[in-house]
Amino acid sequence: MKAAQDIAKQIRIRYETINTDELETEDYASNPTNRCYFCKTELFEQIRPIAEQYKIGTTVYGAIPDDVGDHRPGMDAAKQMGIQAPLIDVNLTKAEIREVSKRWGLPTWDKPAFACLSSRFPYGTRITRENLRLVDRAEQFLFDLGIRQFRVRHHDTLARIEVDPQEIEFVAAKSTRSQIKEKFKSLGYEHVALDLQGYRSGSLNEGLLSVSKLTAH
Repeated sequence: MKAAQDIAKQIRIRYETINTDELETEDYASNPTNRCYFCKTELFEQIRPIAEQYKIGTTVYGAIPDDVGDHRPGMDAAKQMGIQAPLIDVNLTKAEIREVSKRWGLPTWDKPAFACLSSRFPYGTRITRENLRLVDRAEQFLFDLGIRQFRVRHHDTLARIEVDPQEIEFVAAKSTRSQIKEKFKSLGYEHVALDLQGYRSGSLNEGLLSVSKLTAH
C-alpha cells in the first residue's frame, strides 16, 4: 500500500485509503477456487459509495490483456458490477505498460509483479491474518536478501520458495540457504523447500487450468 501511496504523491493524485473486510466473509476465508471473486466484490462495494460521493461516473481497475485466459474470478465480479478495465480495452500489455512507465519516469517501471498474499495458499487452505503476516514476513526477508522475483507458497508447516530460475543458484548457495532456513524456522515453518521449477505466476492455478482445458475439449 505504501508503494501505491508514494506513487500517488509523486504524480500528484489525490487518494483515499479504505478498509475491506473480506477475511470476515466465509466465502473468502475458506479459500475456494473463486476466492478472488469475493475479494473484488467486497472491494468494489466499498468503492461504490466513494465514487457516488465524488460524482465519479466510471470506476476502473488495473486488469491487463495478459490476465485474460488465466484463472481470474475477480474479473467476473468487475463485469457484474460495471467496473471498467481500460488497459484491456486498449490492449496495453504488461511489457508495453513497463515501457510507457519508464518513459514517464515512474520508479515502478521494472518492479516485479506481486499478487495478493492470499494467492500463496493452496485452494482450500483457510486464509487467516496470522498466516498472511507469516508469509509477508518470509517474503520481506527474501526481498531484503536482494532476491527480485519470488513467491513463498504456504503449505501448512512447509514453505515452498519459488524464485526466478536465474536466481536459483544464489538461493541454493550454502550461505544463502542457511540464512533462509534459520529465518523461516524462526518464523514458525518446520520445513523449507526450494522449487526447482522456479517462479511461475499463478502456479497454484496450474491444476485448475489443466482441468478447464480438458473440459473445453
